[in-house]
Amino acid sequence: MPIPVRRTRRARLSCRTLVAAAAAALMTALVSPTGAQAQAPVRESKPVHSYADAIRESVWVDTGLDGDGDGRSDRVAVDIVRPREPAAAGRRIPVIMDASPYYACCGRGNEGQKKTYDAAGNPVQFPLFYDNYFVPRGYAFVAVDLAGTNRSDGCDDVGGRSDVQSAKAVVDWLNGRARGYTTRTGSDRARATTWSTGKVGMIGKSWDGTIANGVAAIGVEGLETIVPIGAISSWYDYFHSQGAPLYNANPSWLSEYVNSPEANDRCGAVQDRITTATPYSGDWTRAWSERNHVPDAGKVKASVFVVHGQQDLNVRANQFGQWWDALAARGVERKIWLSQTGHVDPFDFRRADWVRTLHRWFDHYLLGYENGVDREPMADIERAPDRWTTDRVWPPRATERTTLRPGTGTAPGVGTLGRTPAAPGATETFTDDPGLGEIDWAARIDESTAAKSGFVTRPLARDLRLSGSSTVTVTATPSTTTAHLTAVLVDLGPDTIRDYAAAGEGITTLTQRSCWGASTSGDSACFKDTEARTADVDFTVVSRGWADLGTWADPGKGRPLAPGKAYTMTLKLAATDHVVPAGHRLALIVGGTDRGLLDPPPSSSSRGYAQSTTPTITLDLARTSAKLPLVGGADAFTRATAGTDGARLAPSGRALNGVGHPRSNHPVPGEVR
Repeated sequence: MPIPVRRTRRARLSCRTLVAAAAAALMTALVSPTGAQAQAPVRESKPVHSYADAIRESVWVDTGLDGDGDGRSDRVAVDIVRPREPAAAGRRIPVIMDASPYYACCGRGNEGQKKTYDAAGNPVQFPLFYDNYFVPRGYAFVAVDLAGTNRSDGCDDVGGRSDVQSAKAVVDWLNGRARGYTTRTGSDRARATTWSTGKVGMIGKSWDGTIANGVAAIGVEGLETIVPIGAISSWYDYFHSQGAPLYNANPSWLSEYVNSPEANDRCGAVQDRITTATPYSGDWTRAWSERNHVPDAGKVKASVFVVHGQQDLNVRANQFGQWWDALAARGVERKIWLSQTGHVDPFDFRRADWVRTLHRWFDHYLLGYENGVDREPMADIERAPDRWTTDRVWPPRATERTTLRPGTGTAPGVGTLGRTPAAPGATETFTDDPGLGEIDWAARIDESTAAKSGFVTRPLARDLRLSGSSTVTVTATPSTTTAHLTAVLVDLGPDTIRDYAAAGEGITTLTQRSCWGASTSGDSACFKDTEARTADVDFTVVSRGWADLGTWADPGKGRPLAPGKAYTMTLKLAATDHVVPAGHRLALIVGGTDRGLLDPPPSSSSRGYAQSTTPTITLDLARTSAKLPLVGGADAFTRATAGTDGARLAPSGRALNGVGHPRSNHPVPGEVR
């Protein structure tokens, strides 16, 4: 349930609630067939308006920027569909908005839908179900082409000022603070204040949700709520992790991918500037600060409904974790759904519940209906495929950061994990092998292997729940001038989970369809159904984090290492909510390159130093520890591991999907969507 907010916010909302309640009562009187019904309290918007007869129009909004340097202020294309009846009666309505770079290049949703237009350029198809479902219920749906994409001017700058301003300008226009035009180059004005209440809810998956985060972090008036799905909160952390490069660690290729062909013809200089400003080395620059919304969480005035896949290896779970923690610290109203999927929209893993919940969410925050959605549990967590639990507050109030410590075991690379510090001088050593990764390490957790150091608890006597973000502090001595590190938490024991490594990232798309709203010949409300795609596994990776050891002294600047010298640094692991069942074991693995997810340390680097050998890392166990968010804290860990000596439940080596690392999640151009 959204938490109580600052007093100033409560005062502003209480006033708005009165206004919204009056508007709701008026709406009920106008659409209810009997006087008795007109007296009933309004708790849900109904599909009383014609979707077929809805107004469909395009507007170009002035952003005030000249991203392509042509001497003219860039205008972004805004496609609108809204019910005709309120406009005819002089009533104004709220807006649901999805600002995206993908409407022309790549499509939206599980079926890759794109915008379509008639011969005159008027919008026909709006991707996804938002228009079909909400327009008959008295909302406008607005689909914004980010600068440089589809029918907009300018150049996409991958999360920078142009991206965010593209959407902010539209919110301003809906509130009468910006200029809109009926054509891309003309001077005839288009005004939204005749039909828009100015209340906007932004929604979107991946890049679209990232834009919602960015606009909310400005604190723009009129943005009442955002629903970021699998969204980025810091673009640096999409391409790097504490100095270590992830994937193709430069955003300029994304700009080229989403820009319209004519924009790419004029935006080469912009893309060159992005490349220069966001170096592969992972050093922090002003460009990354511009694309980091976390420090501005205190400016957020909108409520926030976060949705994320805990096994999302595209937009990884650290993105929602750091954003959520920042929002919590500043008292922002918020709610969260965490699934077992990868990069998947909730419409495709929990469809009926999602549509019902989203409907009530928008009704409350945009129409002011007192339907109780703000008093429901804050968190929905998927525990097993299609099995969900709720938490009144997330993380639960009983969660405590608890220090666990690695110790030596019966063989090199096979250690213990508990509360007792290792003896002074105890060490473990591994050699980076870029051909292996977290799945390979976990499958051989009980074997003495050269590529990892593993530390394992006893089999648990009770369930043990992790809820939130973890850190792992290591004191490591490298043999080379550069070294990358990976820390992984693993639940060792058999389970059936969503197969996030397979195509679909945890879902299977079926042939039959179900309908969610009204349709026209050019815009169907019927979408292919899905079901959970599962895998039987012997272990589950719970959380992961990566770092360049060269950032030990300064997270924003890497430095060459002195071989043979010990360095201490803390790795940040992605947020999670996972229950390790009784009978399973919890493992901490420390390794080098996590194949398919982390680039190996280079033989030569843009930082000006080089190496020719593979890093070997020695861990000082007495100065290495993990801080885990355990529900119940240290007492819960002690109870879970007490009296459990005996046969270990060792994984058989069968990895997720019967293969090695889930490489299908390695992004290709456009996969951020």
